[in-house]
Amino acid sequence: MPFNRSIKIAPSILAADFANFGAECRAIEAEGADWVHVDVMDGHFVPNLTFGPAMCAALRPHIKGVMDVHLMIAPVDPYLEAFANAGADILTAHVEAGPHIHRTLQAIRGLGKKAGVALNPGTPVGAVAGLLDMVDLVCVMTVNPGFGGQGFIDSQLPKIAELRRLIGDRPVHIEVDGGVTVTTAPLVAKAGADALVAGSAVFKGGSVANPGGYGTNIRAIRAAAEAALG
Repeated sequence: MPFNRSIKIAPSILAADFANFGAECRAIEAEGADWVHVDVMDGHFVPNLTFGPAMCAALRPHIKGVMDVHLMIAPVDPYLEAFANAGADILTAHVEAGPHIHRTLQAIRGLGKKAGVALNPGTPVGAVAGLLDMVDLVCVMTVNPGFGGQGFIDSQLPKIAELRRLIGDRPVHIEVDGGVTVTTAPLVAKAGADALVAGSAVFKGGSVANPGGYGTNIRAIRAAAEAALG
């Protein structure tokens, strides 16, 4: 997983057909997805229940590229090894999920995985300022986590820009998760994001039987983001 700042589209399978996940993962990759984003929710840290390690392990053979696993769970540390063994390439934990995020990130790196840290909309950039030398990705939530299909929170754009300034030349991705569409993709890209998680904006109008719709959506989001960069 070499580092670069090109725009990466990471469809969230939370918006896919739950009865057909393997085929959905194959379809979005064939249509141009860079990463596959897996939203893990526990019904405690966020008000929804989704996937566990067994689901990630089942998906892994269907994903040729990057499996980007977003852990919206608390506590998070007891489950890191299971998700690592399930085949995650990136494990992202929330700074708000526990008192020892530094230890969590150390543990992720110790498992041989890329380490990500996520920020909820109400959490300032300063919460991760001291962690930037030990992460590979910072995920800025542009909705309150828990459910797909929410509207983009515009107040997070200055947070992305501040984060981009603080990261400087470090090889750290800025990921944006929530409300990413053709309209908002240019805004987040211009602010400094390079990994764009999109759910309904990718999966609307397409299906496993008609995967071309996914490709049309992915290309449109990418083009809009790249156009903002000049």
